Amino acid sequence: MDTQLMKGMLEGCILSLISRKETYGYELMMELERYGFDHIAEGTFYPILTRLQKKKYLTCRKVKSEAGPYRKYYKVTQEGQLYLEAFIKSYQSITQIVDKVVEDSNDCWI
Repeated sequence: MDTQLMKGMLEGCILSLISRKETYGYELMMELERYGFDHIAEGTFYPILTRLQKKKYLTCRKVKSEAGPYRKYYKVTQEGQLYLEAFIKSYQSITQIVDKVVEDSNDCWI
């Protein structure tokens, strides 16, 4: 899958998951895998979280973990919620257009 396209989709999916509940990185990765995003490299995943935080779409707080080092818990900001809403609208619009093109292409081959 195209790397840049995947990163853009992952941003929206990550924001969507965090908007449901405050969570930490590893839990997010497991949730993405549950939805079918297999083999997301940490070198791809964690920079996305950092980028979203730098854009002020996420806040982060560190919490002491019983299982080891501190965990960074992420929460969507109001700016992040607005960005997520715009992402969803854009995604829906683009997928509708692509679906039409693909459907029309399929009709030509029948």
